[in-house]
Amino acid sequence: MQFDLILRQAQLGGPDGSLLDIAVRDGRVAAIGPTLPADGPEEQVSGRLVLPGLVETHIHLDKSCLLGRCVCQKGTLDEAVGLVAAAKRDFTDEDVYARASRTLERALLHGTMRMRTHVEVDPRIGLTSLRALLRLKREYAWAIDIEICVFPQEGLLDDPGCEDVLIAALQEGADVVGGAPYMDRDSHGQIARIFALAQRFGVDIDFHLDFGLDPGHLDIEEVCRLTEATGWGGRVAVGHVTKFSSLPPSRFAAVAGRLADAGVAVTVLPSTDLFLTGRDHDHDVPRGVTPAHRFLDRGVTCSLSTNNVLNPFTPFGDCSLIRIANLYANIAQVGTPEGMAACLDMVSIQSARLMNLKDYGIAPGRPADFVILDCDSKASAVAELAPPVAGFRAGRRTFTRPAPILHRVA
Repeated sequence: MQFDLILRQAQLGGPDGSLLDIAVRDGRVAAIGPTLPADGPEEQVSGRLVLPGLVETHIHLDKSCLLGRCVCQKGTLDEAVGLVAAAKRDFTDEDVYARASRTLERALLHGTMRMRTHVEVDPRIGLTSLRALLRLKREYAWAIDIEICVFPQEGLLDDPGCEDVLIAALQEGADVVGGAPYMDRDSHGQIARIFALAQRFGVDIDFHLDFGLDPGHLDIEEVCRLTEATGWGGRVAVGHVTKFSSLPPSRFAAVAGRLADAGVAVTVLPSTDLFLTGRDHDHDVPRGVTPAHRFLDRGVTCSLSTNNVLNPFTPFGDCSLIRIANLYANIAQVGTPEGMAACLDMVSIQSARLMNLKDYGIAPGRPADFVILDCDSKASAVAELAPPVAGFRAGRRTFTRPAPILHRVA
């Protein structure tokens, strides 16, 4: 039987560890099985792990790579918001596109094939960043599917005219609407307005929520309440939620049950949350990273993601989701093979579930989107920071990262 591509001896992470061949025709998986009797161009995987591409659920392409313009001194959230607010007044379409494409290409070379990018819109920046990223979405469609989530970083109710810009952004093609309720004095008022916009435009919701370390006031209950009231279960995500890291076990369990019942997903952003939280502590500094794996155990959809790259919110980053999974495993003290495999799921399978990606996965009829990692199991991918060696989108090679060679002295 003739195929367009056959990956030979792939490890798909199944429980029995068996190696399988994957055959591709017309951009989709046509067959999977041991030693497929097939003809066509072949790629020898040699027992390496093959995943259906990594999934980035929360990244800010529009404000990445700003370190040359913003000097981070305090490392606080307020400082980061203020520095970027000042910098974005000078953003242009070409500037945003250039920085975002630089960041996106790094993500592609690390195996990311699906992405939700959060984009700031407000009366100062208008739709400049949105339009740059709509162009980026079109021009990189050969390698990645991008969802654009527009949100008001500097507040909504307390920023006159901001809702009009959000509406214009959704009319112009944004895929998801988001919010940052803690930036308004009336956080519940902002949450209500975001739900109203989501219903009006029929889009999913993704909040920046409950940032900080004091769990005395949590907005998650209002988000869950409105999720149930509007029937938006499975279509709402919340990111950061660093306050959850300060909850005692009984209250953490109650929040987990509430999230699971309402159908609200959680994204944890370990790099940014480590960098920004606990700045007022001079010893015994709290991590501020919510234990997503404990939510996962209670039936909550959870993802790990990058958030910011090379800007005042996070002045580092190489766009590797494998590195983020490894960082999280270190912070959360996850050391079992099953636990590390779950961390990899939170940058792949779980992330796809959060984004409601119905065509994700390696199975007959699904898109032939693959990333090959230089390892033989999900756990080793996280434990060893396994590098990607190649990627395929619709069966067509999108990148190659040759393995390093050690040159011995005779």
